Amino acid sequence: MRPLCLAEDGCVSWEAYQSDEDAARFVLVERWASRDHWDTHGSGAAIQDIYVPEIMPRIEREVHPSTPVTSV
Repeated sequence: MRPLCLAEDGCVSWEAYQSDEDAARFVLVERWASRDHWDTHGSGAAIQDIYVPEIMPRIEREVHPSTPVTSV
C-alpha cells in the first residue's frame, strides 16, 4: 500500500511500525496535506483494492485524526 498511498495527491508521508513487544500490533502513521486529501484517499486504489478487502477483515482498527502540536 505504501507506494500507492505516496503516489496519491496530498500524501506527505506513510509509515508503518510493528511493536517490539507485540508482533501482532502495528501502527500506521499517515500525513496528508489536508483533511480533504485524506478524505479523497478513502476512494483510492490503496484503500478500495487492498485495505478494505485484504486488511480490514483481519484487524481491529482505531482511527485517530490528529493535528500536529505546535507548542508545548
